[in-house]
Amino acid sequence: MLHPPEANIYDVFVIGGGVNGCAAARDAAGRGLSVCLAEMGDLASATSSASTKLFHGGLRYLEYCEFRLVREALLERETLLRAMPHISWPLRFVLPFHKDMRFDSKTPVSRLLGAAAPWLSDRRPAWLIRFGLILYDALGKRRELPASASLDLANDPAAEPLKPHFRRAFEYSDCWIDDSRLVALTARDAAERGASVLTHTKVISANRRSDHWAVKLKDMQTGAVRSLCARSLINAAGPWVGRVGKEYLQLDVQSEVRLVRGSHIVTKRLFSHDKAYFLQGADGRIVFAIPYETDFTLIGTTEIDYRGDPADATCTQEERDYLCEFLSGYFKKPLCPEDILWTFSGVRPLLCDKSSSATAATRDYDLALDEHGAPCLNILGGKITTHRRCAERAIDKLSKFFPACGSPWTAAAALPGGGFTVSEKARVISSLLEVYPFLEHFHAERLVKAYGDEAPLLLGKASSISDLGRYFGATLTEKEVIWMMEKEFARTAGDIVWRRSKLGLRMNAGQIAELDAWMAKQSLNSIRNTAA
Repeated sequence: MLHPPEANIYDVFVIGGGVNGCAAARDAAGRGLSVCLAEMGDLASATSSASTKLFHGGLRYLEYCEFRLVREALLERETLLRAMPHISWPLRFVLPFHKDMRFDSKTPVSRLLGAAAPWLSDRRPAWLIRFGLILYDALGKRRELPASASLDLANDPAAEPLKPHFRRAFEYSDCWIDDSRLVALTARDAAERGASVLTHTKVISANRRSDHWAVKLKDMQTGAVRSLCARSLINAAGPWVGRVGKEYLQLDVQSEVRLVRGSHIVTKRLFSHDKAYFLQGADGRIVFAIPYETDFTLIGTTEIDYRGDPADATCTQEERDYLCEFLSGYFKKPLCPEDILWTFSGVRPLLCDKSSSATAATRDYDLALDEHGAPCLNILGGKITTHRRCAERAIDKLSKFFPACGSPWTAAAALPGGGFTVSEKARVISSLLEVYPFLEHFHAERLVKAYGDEAPLLLGKASSISDLGRYFGATLTEKEVIWMMEKEFARTAGDIVWRRSKLGLRMNAGQIAELDAWMAKQSLNSIRNTAA
């Protein structure tokens, strides 16, 4: 490290353990800077675990002529896919088309089309959609992903759930990403490169000096308070970025972000194939229906301007009804609120670009550097696909304050467990089953999709399921729980069953409570052993 954190003095202090904060901590630590990150809850406990779980350019943003943002995201898409082939994989999206479909008439493309051909002002002819997909392909410089195509639904499995009047569709590629595991693995990599990662730790004060920040922290579980100093500070508090800036950093960034709530619903699996659906609404919204956790379907998202504490965001009954009605407009079997098994909701801090609706608001990001005294960098806006590039640019901006700071490095670096190619995932799963034949296929596949080529390290010398320790249900074992506690900063059952995995969909309340009690006991024993 350039400046070892002697006497709790760090080069960079990061507020926020979402994807942007963890990526910035990882980038900085890899360049030789001493780093400390504090997150008041669990990693990815807010916006970064409430995404639609996609690395994508944002096909619909082409309607708003955001070509630079789409291109950057598409170029990042495959960079990220190669770095984490265990938690990210290619996904084909089906865009059903019917000539009588209506679309939002307020986008720049709609207005242009309306001026040139008034009879098409609220429609998208097939040729225009095909052109948009060809442009999407071209902007991305694909290497791993296949090109877009037209589909005849009379001869394609994608027709399975759709209403019969949909006889034509288009298909294109993007990528799935396990967003919560992305954050956990990014934080772990940062820690292994020397960063101090503090979860369930809240900043209670941050005082600026000419050459450093004096920060006071509180452990939200033990109540312990500690102080440290940092030569620079990054405000990556996501939807709390404005509140943190105003209340703790004495900076006015509140007016620069627009809070938008996005909600999703999860149902039992609605179709048997592995493609996803890109469904277009006349209100300008796009709703995805995506294969989820093997046996489920993920549907979302809504976009509603939000006021209040982002921690209180929930999927309302109105949003549930909206998503059910939206999907029912496309699928043969109507979706009812009673079909919903789980919901989640998050608040996105979008750049305040004066757009008339939340749907139209840009997904771009801004890095606001304040140099009046010790430097403070505020990360505003952004999307999960551009998190690595955003973090790289953030550390580039701070590098002028640290002359010996290293060069960008993350574009070619895999996350833990990602030491294989995209095409090798099936082989990695088969290899795991050969070495550990007692595993069920679902269990082996789940482990590889979570831990990649590190799954054998987790399983160790086990020759039976009993060798993995206590069984908590739904393939979750003591060995895996300890791994997540020791390497991925998990402290509670919720951290494990709703973020580092989605096993909460398969476990009952009693099993989750039992896990929580067991983890609390392990944490208490650890504290006692440390004190002794």
